[in-house]
Amino acid sequence: MARRRLSGRQMARVQAIQARRRAKLEARTERVLEGAEGDLREGRVITRHGRNLSVRGEDGRLYHCLGRQHLGDPVCGDRVVWQPTGTGEGVVVALLERANVLARPDHSGRERPLAANIGHLAVVLAVAPPPVLGLLDQYLVAAETLGIEALVVLNKIDLAPDPAAFRDAFAPYRRIGYPLFPVSARAGTGLAELRGRLRQGPGILVGQSGVGKSSLIQALLPDMEIQIQRISAATGQGCHTTSAATWYDLPGGGALIDAPGVRSFRLGRLGFRELEYGFRDIRPYAGHCRFGDCRHRDEPGCAVKAAVEAGGIDRGRYRSFLRLLNEAEEQR
Repeated sequence: MARRRLSGRQMARVQAIQARRRAKLEARTERVLEGAEGDLREGRVITRHGRNLSVRGEDGRLYHCLGRQHLGDPVCGDRVVWQPTGTGEGVVVALLERANVLARPDHSGRERPLAANIGHLAVVLAVAPPPVLGLLDQYLVAAETLGIEALVVLNKIDLAPDPAAFRDAFAPYRRIGYPLFPVSARAGTGLAELRGRLRQGPGILVGQSGVGKSSLIQALLPDMEIQIQRISAATGQGCHTTSAATWYDLPGGGALIDAPGVRSFRLGRLGFRELEYGFRDIRPYAGHCRFGDCRHRDEPGCAVKAAVEAGGIDRGRYRSFLRLLNEAEEQR
């Protein structure tokens, strides 16, 4: 059934109702802040629903907090300063400096933050659907430019007719330093190694639809439903954590951020030097071309093209670089 289009008067009424709701929420935030005792504490945002934040305090408990209107845009993983206002409640008054923030452009082209202070970006691929290496390269560029360690996770390895051959297809990535993790969420193989790496820093899983990301998250987090119930009870927002980026504790330490929207991730606007830096195998050759403005296409004396011909740079990776370069130039 086609959606009914609203008239101009109806749209104005909807916008007026939304404005009144925002004003009431801001007034409520200011009232509870005025009644607080001034006890400032630090915490971490576990999940967010609009102005409602679930914050873990330094005591390990979860608190339902409101965010001040001019706070900024706190997201899952952010470190914040908050102020208790009652039993299990508080107000977030400041956003602490981020080590990094993973964002993606929305439909209008504006950068939308998804999660902050990430340690590992785990790109999940599978036997089926067939891996799209160009998409993998795009994720890796994002990790490099943000200073996040990237992992390549090969899920459904038990379904591969020849698991060794499937792993070998990603040998160029292993050679340039990206660790490979062949796993099976269904069979449970390889999960201990992956979980061990994710314990070294908060991780986030990304990947195209159908690669088994949700099943892998559930396998890594056997108590996920318990954590969801605990978070939902603290926020009072119901069990809606699957629609927002949410921080989960891994068994034995570490954390995993489930960010559903990241599966449709796209690179934002990158300059040529940023893109060049994002390919760690191209980076060492980039400053050695004959001309300083070399774009590594057909220019004479290009050190990058020479490295491709000599086998120092994988041809598939080089093609991905050119494709992303063309897209970046078209955006400009």
